[in-house]
Formats: sequence, structure tokens, C-alpha cells
Amino acid sequence: MMEFTNTEAFVLAIGAMGLGIVMLIRGGNWTVDSSVYIAERYGVSPLIVGFTIVAFGTSLPELIVSVLANLQGSPGIAIGNVLGSNIANILLVIGLTAIFVTLKTVSRAVVKDLLMMIVCTLLLLVFMLYGEIGRIAGFVMILMLASYIFMQYRMGKKGEMPDEEEEMPSFSNKYAPYIFLLIGLVCIALGAEFLVRGAKISASVIGVPEAVIALSIIAFGTSLPELSTSLIAARKGHSEIVLGNIIGSNVFNILMIMGVTALVKPMVQGSFAPQLVNFDVWLVLAVSLIFTLLLIFYKKITRPIGLVFFSGYIAYNIYIYTIYMGS
Repeated sequence: MMEFTNTEAFVLAIGAMGLGIVMLIRGGNWTVDSSVYIAERYGVSPLIVGFTIVAFGTSLPELIVSVLANLQGSPGIAIGNVLGSNIANILLVIGLTAIFVTLKTVSRAVVKDLLMMIVCTLLLLVFMLYGEIGRIAGFVMILMLASYIFMQYRMGKKGEMPDEEEEMPSFSNKYAPYIFLLIGLVCIALGAEFLVRGAKISASVIGVPEAVIALSIIAFGTSLPELSTSLIAARKGHSEIVLGNIIGSNVFNILMIMGVTALVKPMVQGSFAPQLVNFDVWLVLAVSLIFTLLLIFYKKITRPIGLVFFSGYIAYNIYIYTIYMGS
């Protein structure tokens, strides 16, 4: 059996993580596009497509990564992935987008979504302080997610949601969307496997907990689709879409990913790093509250705020590596 030095193992692990991220992004795009096309072909309302298929599809990479990591005995990766993604969505995605385009909101729907995001974050905080996230907690989260989707649907019917002009995906023939759906799902599954295995190996080689890799590299990789779509939407003047998608993504990250992961396999006490409870989940709450208060009272995220957010994200990543490497 071939043996590798620590340096060689680390390089291979980073390569596996990079390949995994690429596969997750491509697979996620193919899955969403083909799902939307198939749903549209069978007469499913675009409203339903947006609130269910697209939302689920864009969160599918994080979901598979978290479930797979937890099943492989690494709940720290699962929890760190969610916390890190929510931090990245606000500080990195919103921050970097606001540097180029001021993000404004006047919609009541955004305020309701912001409050829902705070409630979900507080719920996750309570579960983590309790010491474990079991199947009952997972069931509660899934139930809240179903209620959230229903609420969004009712708001859309009443015309309270911002109008979205989405470009429908196109395929060369009637069989192509089904083929791309299958390829997309396979890419997501394999990409998650590469990412989780690479994260575990790299964490072992450099001597830091797996949670740090999840909070930084994995969270950054799984947030890249949100970053690219947000920059494009913002340049087209769709600030409400950017804000709504990021807020909705944070809600889905907690309720769907943590909910499903806990239902599949409970995350028991002592199985994840204390740092996640003592610092990271509190930072998610603080960042979410600042973001919420800015949009409710200031109603916009300007370039200076974006620079502060982006700088905060860089500082956070430096901090977690410094703390863990020093401990």
C-alpha cells in the first residue's frame, strides 16, 4: 500500500477539497436548472419552484456535506459548515456585493424574513447550549421549515414578495434535463465525499479541529454560488433579490441542514468542538442581529458597511486559525 508524507497527504487533501468544491458548485447548478425546467414543463407554479426546488437545490451541497460528515463521525464539520456558511453569507457575500453596489430594501417581506432568521439562530443557539442536537430538535427544525415555506407561499400569493424576473434554463432536447439532473446529483454526492474526506485529512495533518476547516474552507466553498449570483443580481439592480436570497439561505441552512442532519444521526454532547458553542454560534447571532438592525433602521448596506463586513470576515478567519493553532 502506498504511503504519503504529511506534506504529500496535505497537498492531496487540498486538491480533493478543491475538486469537491468545483463538483458541488457545478452539480448544484445543473440540479437547480434541470429541476426548474422539469417543474415548469409539468406546469408547477414558478412561485412553488422558487420556494421549494430552487431553495432546496441551492442548499443541497451544504446538506449533503453535513449529513455525510455526521454519518462519518465528524459532527463538528456539519455544525461548522452551517455556522461558517451563515457568517460567510453576511460578512463575505453581502459585504463584497455592497462594496460594488449599495443594497437597499423597502419590502416588509425582507423584515419578516430577517426576524425569522434571528428566531432560527436563537433556536440553534439554545440547542447547542443544551449540549446536543437530537432527533426531536431536528423534527422541530423541519416543522419550522415547512411553516416558513408555507408563510413565503402565502406572502407571494398576497403580492408581498418582491417580483423576481428569473431567466428560465433551456436544454437542447427533452431528455437533456433528466440527464443533467442525474449528473448534477452524482456530482454533488461525489463532491461532498471529496470535500469531507479532504477536510478530515487536512485537519489531521495540520493539527486543527475539523470544525475550523468547516468554518473556513468548506463554508467559503459552499458560499461561492451565493456570491456569484448575488454580484450578478446586484449589478442588475435587484437588491431585494440579493437580500432575500441570503436571508432565506441562512434560514434554510439552519432549519433544513441541521434538521435533516440531526434526524439522520443525532449530534450528541461532546462530539463537537467547544469553540463552536463558546464563540462561533454567538458570532453568527451577533452578525445576524447587526445585519437585521441595519436593514430595519438604515434600510441599506452601503460601501463603507460592506468594507467593514468584508474586513470582519478576513479577521474572523485569521482569528479562528490563530486560536486553534495556539491551543
